[in-house]
Amino acid sequence: MHEHLVTAAPREGLAARRPAERDAFFDNAKYLAIVLVAVGHAWEPLRDGSRGVSALYLLVYAFHMPAFIVVSGYFSRNFDASPGKLRRLVTGLLVPYVVFETAYTFFTRWTDQEPGRPVSLLDPLYLTWFLVALFVWRLTTPLWKRVRRPVPVALAVAMLATLTPSIGDDLDLQRVLQFLPYFVLGLSLGPEHFRLVRRRAVRLLAGPVFAVALVAAYWAVPRMSGAWFYHRDSARELGAPGWSGPVMTLVAFGCSLVLVGCFLALVPGRRTWFTALGEGTLYGYLLHGFLVQGARFWGWYGPPWLHTPLGVAALTLAAAAVVTTLCTPPVRRALRCVVEPELRWAFRRETPRPAGP
Repeated sequence: MHEHLVTAAPREGLAARRPAERDAFFDNAKYLAIVLVAVGHAWEPLRDGSRGVSALYLLVYAFHMPAFIVVSGYFSRNFDASPGKLRRLVTGLLVPYVVFETAYTFFTRWTDQEPGRPVSLLDPLYLTWFLVALFVWRLTTPLWKRVRRPVPVALAVAMLATLTPSIGDDLDLQRVLQFLPYFVLGLSLGPEHFRLVRRRAVRLLAGPVFAVALVAAYWAVPRMSGAWFYHRDSARELGAPGWSGPVMTLVAFGCSLVLVGCFLALVPGRRTWFTALGEGTLYGYLLHGFLVQGARFWGWYGPPWLHTPLGVAALTLAAAAVVTTLCTPPVRRALRCVVEPELRWAFRRETPRPAGP
């Protein structure tokens, strides 16, 4: 929810390049997507009694994580399990997962009033699931690059996962499997595909498509569960018949891809004031959750005015401002040791291979 991806920027991709070579479009997309993540989390307590907020929430959740994951897959195309990339996989995903999984467990012991909540690295808490998922997906990248029809195969895996409630909560494997098609799709994309959605004709269509999608979400709020877009439960766990799982997987995949395309079409391709913040979205992703969790405990959602349209607008701006601050260079410098540690002492020095005859 994070590398030059949207919430957890892939260090094997553009982030491994010199700053001058970074693509402003993807940094802009990462920043705007992390803002949507923070805003969506901020809206969550306001959904009760507000069909409008629920519709906005449903719309955002239909595409913001798929957008992250597609871009994550795109920047994972060069992952080849070489020693250097395996090391960056550990330091950029696995270590932050351990640190923040532990931190969120201790923090929510207090905010949720559950002092006995155990630290379990096998059961991702809150938004840390994405780090686990990306770790698993990236490890499987060489396999997907060898499969002849990777996206249909990944979709079949996701559809079967919805029929299997016995998968359980270990490593949030339901999410890992159900979101897998978006990552594999990203692996299959090339620069030309992103140029395609950025054409002027697509940009002109994006706004009306979002408007229609919002109307559809407003209609759907009392008629369907938005949990289908969370991809964390099987059909049976959602109280739906088994056959609906594979069907909803395909429906959600189609809807999400249309909205992801529209989102990317509206992302500016030039450098803007927030382009540099795209390098720090992993920090915004991992840190904003503490404020979201604490806000409920501290009673920040109590004032009635906050549940009015003006209050929702103010909360939206506040969430955007907070996550923007968390992506800034001072925050990154202060917390780089836990979010992007080097850990050179933990790895053997790579020895160059002898040149062939």
